Amino acid sequence: MNKRLPALSKSGHKELAMSDIASKAGVCKATVSRALNTPERVSEATRNKVLAVVSEMGYTPNKLAAGLRQGKSRNIAIMLPDITNPYFSPVIRSIENVAHRRGYSVILNDTQDNPVLEKTFAGMVKTRQVDGIITNSSRIPFDIDPSLPVEEQLPPLVNASEFTEIDGIPKVGVDNYRIGVEATEHLLRLGHRQIGIIAGPDSINSSRLRETGFRDAMKQAGIPVDGRLLYHGDFSSQSGVEGVHRLMQQRNRPTAIFCFGDLAAIGAMHALRELEYCIPDDVSIISVDGIALGEYCAPPLTTIAQPMEEIGEKIAHILLDLIDGNRPAELMNILPHKLIVRKSTGPVPQP
Repeated sequence: MNKRLPALSKSGHKELAMSDIASKAGVCKATVSRALNTPERVSEATRNKVLAVVSEMGYTPNKLAAGLRQGKSRNIAIMLPDITNPYFSPVIRSIENVAHRRGYSVILNDTQDNPVLEKTFAGMVKTRQVDGIITNSSRIPFDIDPSLPVEEQLPPLVNASEFTEIDGIPKVGVDNYRIGVEATEHLLRLGHRQIGIIAGPDSINSSRLRETGFRDAMKQAGIPVDGRLLYHGDFSSQSGVEGVHRLMQQRNRPTAIFCFGDLAAIGAMHALRELEYCIPDDVSIISVDGIALGEYCAPPLTTIAQPMEEIGEKIAHILLDLIDGNRPAELMNILPHKLIVRKSTGPVPQP
């Protein structure tokens, strides 16, 4: 009698012999098992061949049964501070693509930047609902004893976007300080001296680093920073609107505004148009992120783009390697950003 594969199910509760799949795919039974249960151990071509046969014959892998045998859930969790922010969309898609290729599913948790919710979702590891976690906050939702090695106290975990100050945790993101410098230098090259910023909260690492880069670039150029032209919001479009109303009420109005996120910039551009300012003839706008919507603004938005797809791929590979017991060679992974000049920035207005 042929050995049956309990990790496969079909309507009517029938089971398919592993040898049937192997015969039709032209591979051995062990290869079929690996393709279904540990897909990272076979080539992509072989895996696709096996899955095509399984799909053709009307069967689907029962991941729960396979996970119980392996002691894994074959799930990973992504904790997001704001699931509505379009920055996360390409990051999540890339994570899912890598995860699916390696036999994992992805669970999204919208924490609303709430530390209580972060700890609640982190508990999914203890109950074996997920095998690893991706955080996008500087907070780590586990209690850590500083006298012990961090890696011995945490489940597989990768910290992205907003870096924690805790050492020993793999991190993936961009150089926010350099982003602040380069965005400011772009405006300075265009002749702007009265530059306002619409930043994020002071509690957010990326916002603090971008502001430090802004201040250092201004200092390097010998230009004092006017504290009245600094507005701290929450990266939302509404904070861009509110920031513009605050900044444009000043006696020395800015000729350029550096927004710390594309959503805030889109709100800022809307508010400037409502106030009958022309972009960039009256006010230039530069931002950070590189979301797809920025290219279709009126005018198209100048931005410093983060490599969102590459960030997602890097995060996923590191986390899945950790789950497999492999520590990354580098804990700090800084990926390159890129200045994309469009029509929302131009020369300083002439008096």
